[in-house]
Amino acid sequence: MDKVQFTAILQNRVGLHARPAALFVRTAKKYEATILVEKEGNKADAKKILGVLGLGAEKGDSVTVYLEGSDAQEAKNVLQNMIENKFGEE
Repeated sequence: MDKVQFTAILQNRVGLHARPAALFVRTAKKYEATILVEKEGNKADAKKILGVLGLGAEKGDSVTVYLEGSDAQEAKNVLQNMIENKFGEE
C-alpha cells in the first residue's frame, strides 16, 4: 500500500474555500486512497467538504496532504498539480 504526502502553498485568490474546495473534494473522491489535508496541525478528510472548509485555508497558507492506498501516487500527482495551477484560475 502506497503512502505519500506533499506540502504546498495555496496561491489562488481564495485558498480552499467555495469553488476550489468543492473541486478539491470532488477530485479526491475519485480515488480509493485515504486522503487527509492538514493546516497548522488541524486535519480534515479531503473527501468531506465541511472538513476542508473548516480548515479555513486561505491564500498564502501552507497545507500538507497525506495519501494512503493503492492509487495514492496518482491522486497525489493530480491534487498537487491542481493546487500548483491555482485550481484553474487565470
